[in-house]
Amino acid sequence: MNLSRMLAKRAEEGRPVRVGIIGAGKFGAMYLSQARLTKGTHILGIADLDVPRAKDQLRHIEWEAERYAASSFDDALKHGTTFVTDNAEALIKADGLEVLIDATGDPAIGIKHCLMAIDHGRHIVMVNVEADVVAGPLLAARAEAAGLVYTLAWGDQPALISEHVDWARSIGFKVVCAGKGTRYLPRHHASTPDTVWENFGFDLEMVKRGRLNPKMFNSFIDGTKSGIEMSAVCNATGLRPQADGLHFPPSSRLELAEVCKPKSAGGQVDFDGTTEVVSSLYRDGTDVPVNLQFGTYVVVEAETDYATYCFEEYKMLHDSSFKYAALYRPTHMIGLELGVSVASAALRNEPTGSPIGFFSDVVATAKRDLKAGETLDGEGGYCVWGKQTPADASLENGYLPLGLAHNVRLKRDVKLGERLAWADVDVDETSQIFKVRREMEARFGRPNARAAE
Repeated sequence: MNLSRMLAKRAEEGRPVRVGIIGAGKFGAMYLSQARLTKGTHILGIADLDVPRAKDQLRHIEWEAERYAASSFDDALKHGTTFVTDNAEALIKADGLEVLIDATGDPAIGIKHCLMAIDHGRHIVMVNVEADVVAGPLLAARAEAAGLVYTLAWGDQPALISEHVDWARSIGFKVVCAGKGTRYLPRHHASTPDTVWENFGFDLEMVKRGRLNPKMFNSFIDGTKSGIEMSAVCNATGLRPQADGLHFPPSSRLELAEVCKPKSAGGQVDFDGTTEVVSSLYRDGTDVPVNLQFGTYVVVEAETDYATYCFEEYKMLHDSSFKYAALYRPTHMIGLELGVSVASAALRNEPTGSPIGFFSDVVATAKRDLKAGETLDGEGGYCVWGKQTPADASLENGYLPLGLAHNVRLKRDVKLGERLAWADVDVDETSQIFKVRREMEARFGRPNARAAE
């Protein structure tokens, strides 16, 4: 609990942690709003394809104009200001940069930026969890081999859930289930950018004020982001996905230990050591009271009678048997909290969650009947949603990772609810993302698992 002191020391020494961020969207804006207030942190550069929009975001989050008036990275380094550019490659190469944040949300671009950052000796904070679930284990291994940190983003739910798991294991508890809450109904799998605000229950004034992106937010409501985030958790902790992915059982905060324990013990998850996302809605669409829509949790098992007595005596959030108990965080602050990852990487050389293996995948799944010749539009769009799938099953069946389901043409008709395969689409096998994904599968996948392509 000394990151703030370490940052203050860097400030006193006149060498703040110098950070670059690619992507000035919602997550990036949230981080930047706090970064300017964080002692010992210097935002050296911001890269975004739309520089005027990025500068407008800075005004929107109350940055003074002189803070981002630098004319170059050298100017920013000399005067402690920020250079805004559309050249991400130049930012990665900029003198003095220590930590690169990728907040683009594009898996192909995120992988490109990450590999370039490693080549130039930069720690990587991967807000782009879409890239992480395509090839995170390989990216993390390459960073480690170079003496660098590759980390999930604190404030985003995968890093927070991974911390819950680490907390439990560090004090000797068996982790039964870990995950988060969301707003879920089965019909939401068919949600599109045209119906997203209705499904979320957001009014248009809030959408406008928050500058919310309908395609991005649609990936939250259609189940995709849940599959992505729980896959990131599995790959960072060694937890295993359930055979058919997430079930989204309704649960209040007080019922987590009852609901998210194994079916063999009267709960609703397939086995212990897994992930689940609980819904804030009952299947009839009514609200679950005291729900966990924006929070995270872990359920642990008492392996001794004494621990069960403690669960009861101290009024922990236990189940009816006192054998299982839950710990939860009611909400997460997203980009506002990202500075924890930045400081941890730069000052402790330690990630706030990082993939250790390939245990879970996210598979493109048809939102509707699709026709041969259609072009898929990826995460949050009109064609597919992302279903959490055990990695072995994904490889054995040759399933198409969601991260490669963008701007590819279908070769056959696909029925509603069917998981797509590599063989169903035309993929550019010369692309970097294809090659990196295949390298990740070869290094981290079970030998000879890729049998059905």
